[in-house]
Amino acid sequence: MTKSELIKNISAQYPHLSVRDIEMATRQVLDYLSDALAEGERIEIRGFGSFSMHVRPAKQGRNPKTGEPVLVPEKRVPHFKPGKELREQVDYPEVVAGGKV
Repeated sequence: MTKSELIKNISAQYPHLSVRDIEMATRQVLDYLSDALAEGERIEIRGFGSFSMHVRPAKQGRNPKTGEPVLVPEKRVPHFKPGKELREQVDYPEVVAGGKV
């Protein structure tokens, strides 16, 4: 789902809210989450999951074309860990033939 699809779905579910207000609120939430992660903060949304930053240490890599050793610098990457409720919601049993579980 893209951000525009999210805004469209929210506006369909809450027609009394203007699309412009929904866009602004969505942008504000996403900007806040991005800024908090950039500052190294951990974000936890109960029932959904948590976002944190992981550090990948510097390592010795190789240029695939020449085989020459290359130093790959340290990286900070965002990490998402789903919460228990979200894991249970998406982990459904497969439907067997005939439509029965």
